[in-house]
Formats: sequence, C-alpha cells, structure tokens
Amino acid sequence: MEHAKTNIFDRIAVRQHRDRAAKTMDDHNFLFCEISERLSDRLGNVRKQFDLALDLGCHRGELGRMVDRHNNVRKIVYSDLSYSMVSLSPTPSLVADEEVLPFKDSCFDLITSALTLHWVNDLPGAISQIARCLKPDGLFLAAMFGGNTLAELRRSLFSAEAEISGRVYPRVSQFVKLHDLGDLLLRADLKLPVVDIDRVKVTYPNALALMSELRGMGESNAAHARPHHFTKSSVLRGAQRHYSKDTPTRDSPITAQFDIIYLAAWKSHKGQPLPLAPGTASVSLAEALDTSGAIDRGVGRSFRQNE
Repeated sequence: MEHAKTNIFDRIAVRQHRDRAAKTMDDHNFLFCEISERLSDRLGNVRKQFDLALDLGCHRGELGRMVDRHNNVRKIVYSDLSYSMVSLSPTPSLVADEEVLPFKDSCFDLITSALTLHWVNDLPGAISQIARCLKPDGLFLAAMFGGNTLAELRRSLFSAEAEISGRVYPRVSQFVKLHDLGDLLLRADLKLPVVDIDRVKVTYPNALALMSELRGMGESNAAHARPHHFTKSSVLRGAQRHYSKDTPTRDSPITAQFDIIYLAAWKSHKGQPLPLAPGTASVSLAEALDTSGAIDRGVGRSFRQNE
C-alpha cells in the first residue's frame, strides 16, 4: 500500500525530547501509567495466548510491565525511538523508529503502543507496517492522543502570540480525529476494528505548570514549523492570562483536556469471525469496554473522564 509522504514532525526533535525526559519521568509519567493500565485491563479481557509481543514506543516500559502481569503474554520485546528511554525499560529491548519497523513479516502475536503514535508523520504507513509484523490472528492494541487534546493551550498560545508579536506559530500539534482511524485499520488489512475515546481532564495550578509537565513527559512541540527561538516571557504570561479567563478567580487551577483514542484490531486470517450486522448487538460498546465512572488520582492533579 502506498501512502502520501508527509513531514509534519521533526523526528530528531521527538527523540531529543524523550532523551531529555527519560531520567525524570517518575515525576511526570502519571498519564502514561494511567493509560497503560487501561490498555492492560483491556488486554486482560482477551482470551488468547500471545507468545511474543512488541511494546512499540515503550518509553520506559510502563505498558509492557503491566501487560507482563497477564498469564496470556509470554515474552515482550521493548522498542523506542529514544535510547535513553529504552535503556531504562526491561529487556529484550532495542531502539526502533515507529516509522521504519526493523522486524520481519509475521513475527509478533501482539503489538501494543501507548501514547506514541501521535508523533508519526505517516500514520497509515505506520499502521500498515504494524499489520505486516503481526502474525495472522495477531492483535494490535494501542492508545494515542487525538481529537481536541490540549485545545485550550493551543488557543491560549495563539491568542497571546497574535496579541503580542503580531504573528503565530504552531505551538501545539494537530491531532488525528476519531472517525479517521477505523478506515486506516481496515486499509491495513486489520479486521474487527474497535475505535473509541476517553476524554480525560487534568487540573494544573496554571498554564506554565501544564507546559512544564509536557516538557517533563517528553511531549514538547516537535513540529517542523515550530519556532526555533526562545519564547518571550510576555507571550507565556499572556497565554496564562488567556487560559485563565474561564476560571472563577485569577488563582484558580486550570483544566487541560486529553482525548485518548483507543485502537484494537486483528490481523486477518481464514478462520476469523465476521462482525455482526449493524443493530444486532445485544451489548453496547460502552458496557463491553466499561468506560463509565470517574478517576481521581495523583498528587495535585485530578482526573475526570467521559464528560
């Protein structure tokens, strides 16, 4: 399958940001751990033995460590774009670019990925490579930022920069939309796709604290069109002011929204069951995935989902 070549993201910058964040991730990896736990719970509901799994874009192995608890996963290979990250993950591990997977065809029974595919330039191509590396009836299970993630921060920086400098830069990446992903999975010859979304809201003392957290997560802006100079302090103060406009008081905490899109699909094989006809299911997707409820975890942070 051929895909249009895009070059939105600076992959060298993505790697450098992860390298910088690796040693202090314990202070900033709460969201990675939370989403990894949710993915691991979903895998725990799958009644199938996976002999060999790949944790793609593993960071420091947060997801793989949780997956490793399941009796149905025998061995996990860890890979990440950043050597500094993957060197802190369990073994066996290797440096691998999500855009150019160095694995032979049909070698993994399971490929998982937590919060890394949003930095891929050619997402259709990356998913096709993942499908290539899966054995027949292999499972692809992933979570990625999408939708309206960090829309409040994007608007605040845009307004502040336009007001102060008279020009704007892409400070926050655009994210893939939910409705695009089902077709991408099917085009890659992955069957029985399930795509759904959690909207997780996290509170921070102010916009500067949010930006500092993103840096600590290794999630700083890596767009090629990003500014390559220090941001004026007046722009940062202006962004904080714009961000806080909707809060009750000047000192009230701000809220950041992270839209987490979950993907699940199977590599095609001859004995695979066919999906039910529309409208014939007896259980709703929300009930099957147990996406109801609220979460309140972390020191100084609160989470709310599915609003």
